[in-house]
Amino acid sequence: MTETALHPLAGVVARLHDDLDEGFDLGLLTLGPTETGGALVELERAANRLAALQSRLLAHATDVQVEDETGAPSTAVWFANATHVTRAEAHRRVRVAVATDERYDALVAACSSGAVSPGQAEAIVGALDDLGGDVAGRVRDEAEETLVGFAADHDAKDLRVLGRRILDIVAPAIGEAREAELLAKEEREAAARIRLTMREDGHGCVHGKFTVPEMHGAMFAKMIDAIASPRRDHLRANNDAADAVAPETADTPVGGDARPLWEERGQAFVELIERMRDADLPDAAGAGATVVVTMQLDTLTGGLAAASLDTGHRLSPGEARRLACGADLVPAVLGTKSEVLDLGRSARFHNKPQRIALILRDGGCTAEGCDAPPQRCEAHHDDPWARGGKTSVARGRLLCWHHHRVAHDPTYLTETLGTGKLRFTRRN
Repeated sequence: MTETALHPLAGVVARLHDDLDEGFDLGLLTLGPTETGGALVELERAANRLAALQSRLLAHATDVQVEDETGAPSTAVWFANATHVTRAEAHRRVRVAVATDERYDALVAACSSGAVSPGQAEAIVGALDDLGGDVAGRVRDEAEETLVGFAADHDAKDLRVLGRRILDIVAPAIGEAREAELLAKEEREAAARIRLTMREDGHGCVHGKFTVPEMHGAMFAKMIDAIASPRRDHLRANNDAADAVAPETADTPVGGDARPLWEERGQAFVELIERMRDADLPDAAGAGATVVVTMQLDTLTGGLAAASLDTGHRLSPGEARRLACGADLVPAVLGTKSEVLDLGRSARFHNKPQRIALILRDGGCTAEGCDAPPQRCEAHHDDPWARGGKTSVARGRLLCWHHHRVAHDPTYLTETLGTGKLRFTRRN
């Protein structure tokens, strides 16, 4: 039987493996910084060329229906099974390969030379496909060549942004109208996809997921980062200070651990909810969105009985006392016979002139080692209001959201230092 001659491409692939084997066997100790950098850049270019060759083969695989050999339903599924990439990745690669091979000669040439990476190629293909079939061939060719040229100085993310405005560059006369049409379409689709879901897990947490238009997402991100950023700065500073403390120091003040960004933003989201003023929200059943914290007088004065919200949720005593300090949450204090002794008297809360005085005097959070700015702080009573304490500047202070919570947490001891700062130490 005569053996079928191998296609020359098989020899190319075999030589590639031989060359790579040689490269892996080489020692790197004598490779200096300049040569190392140059080799890395050239390897990236070679990887781009290899990806371009594979993309060309993927497009050919769809023509010869390579999947028929195994009965797979498509070339992408066959490729996923044969190489163990995910099916989503396989479908994406085949889609880009076919689109590039069939329609975009300048992009194929740039990919083959290694000047354009697979990610850049996908961004360019997406931008060109979004132009629609009514754009003249000459304009489309010019857009392709322009984006390929941009790839020399821009990554895939930048190319996606530039691709959205490519008609403004190559065909300004139609670019403005096309962008307006595209934006209107995206906005209609985004409005139809608005969602907010929340569910309680039965263990004290509520989990949620939302989808909002891009503009509202950007607005929300600004709100969150405005609250989270100062906290990240001071926690990072505190963490640096804590590293300098001797290891044998056991009672490190709270607030010394830097936290990841996702946790900081979560804390900022909670604070944003608490800071939302009832006056800024529409009325609901004639009572607005006011949250009423109901507790026994004993809880307010330091007892251990739990409190409850008007929503039916239960709160720990420390959390209830902290919320009772907030002017936008109404504390309903009940006596021994459940009669309402107090319903958020305005005298309980520091008024605007008093808060200004606290800001001028304290300059920010008065917890030791914390530099949260005034806009991140709440007014706290040194002498609990329920125990006869006065709402005054002299016996009040600023505490950030985190340290205000700790101040009402019975698991911490509070010490006033000679500097006037508060030190919190967890009880044994």
